[in-house]
Amino acid sequence: MGFIPIFITLGGACLLFFLTVRNSMQRKLNKHHELLQDLKLKSKLTSWIDESATLNDFFDKLKSKDEKLKIGKKELNIIRELKVNRVQYNNLIKKAPYNWVAKISGLQSIA
Repeated sequence: MGFIPIFITLGGACLLFFLTVRNSMQRKLNKHHELLQDLKLKSKLTSWIDESATLNDFFDKLKSKDEKLKIGKKELNIIRELKVNRVQYNNLIKKAPYNWVAKISGLQSIA
């Protein structure tokens, strides 16, 4: 009878950890989608974003055509935020307890 409160407390702590980490990852994923939408709406790069399969393809296109395009400061800030958010999210998913939560929740890394 003495172990039941210990198991309930341990289960509650695990559930709270799972919900907190899942919420954090979901916010980063939502922020990524919001930044992509902002970039599509505020820039003239919408055709590049649509035809690029991944963000890496889009960034490679930007690097190769950078001399011809005049990219404003707002677009550059959004692109920087996209890169930072993607790296943070992908690094979070690679770490040990967080990748279990991502696997259970069905979350995948951002390509």
